[in-house]
Amino acid sequence: MAGFCAGWVDAVVGGGGLIQLPALLLVPGISPVQALATNKLGSIFGTTTSSITYFRRAKPDLRTALPMAGIALAGSFCGAILATSLPAAVFKPVIIAALAIVAVFTALHPTAGTLTQLRHSGARHFGTAGGIGLVIGFYDGLIGPGTGSFLVIGMVALLGYSFLAASAKAKIVNMATNLGALLYFLPHGSLLWGLGLLLGMANMAGGYVGARTALTRGSRFVRVVFLLVVAVLIVKLGWDVLQENSG
Repeated sequence: MAGFCAGWVDAVVGGGGLIQLPALLLVPGISPVQALATNKLGSIFGTTTSSITYFRRAKPDLRTALPMAGIALAGSFCGAILATSLPAAVFKPVIIAALAIVAVFTALHPTAGTLTQLRHSGARHFGTAGGIGLVIGFYDGLIGPGTGSFLVIGMVALLGYSFLAASAKAKIVNMATNLGALLYFLPHGSLLWGLGLLLGMANMAGGYVGARTALTRGSRFVRVVFLLVVAVLIVKLGWDVLQENSG
């Protein structure tokens, strides 16, 4: 159930790790690194399925998405290296602040992301896209939850895409970030293959349904889901920080 719901949320706006990763951490005896690695294995099935669905129906601009995905893959690989040695708790307060800024921006700009109105062209456009891919790819390899949401708002606020167009490209980039982290985790034996493949099948189903829902309902629907996911992320990460500090 967690895998299906995570696939649906990821396909619409990203943030499925908020559902899937905590569910994995409930497995008796699982380590945080095993949970992170297995989460990536399950997620790559869902992001691949939703990427194909978006590509067939929305025709996202691959000239932006593919270079961005390649840079994000490298960033994710580097983030996964750091994830094995540095506790994620170090970054959580910064991530909460960033999510709060994202939520305020989206709430105060109701027309942002309604239509695609690109802010830049040429080298500046591709340079900005690459920067978004690198920073958020690194974050995905290091921690993960909320990656799709950060990608979407980055492309809406900094590049000028609509929420629907940004979400379509975010799936391609998110697929690459999952792959980048997996390339690091695979040789280290952190993956729980049976559980990861089970999550993958559920993610595929959720990703397909979620992508079709977003394409049918449009950018306004994606924006509403985006705000809900960001709000839940802020509450979840804030609660984690309070628990860690009280402990």
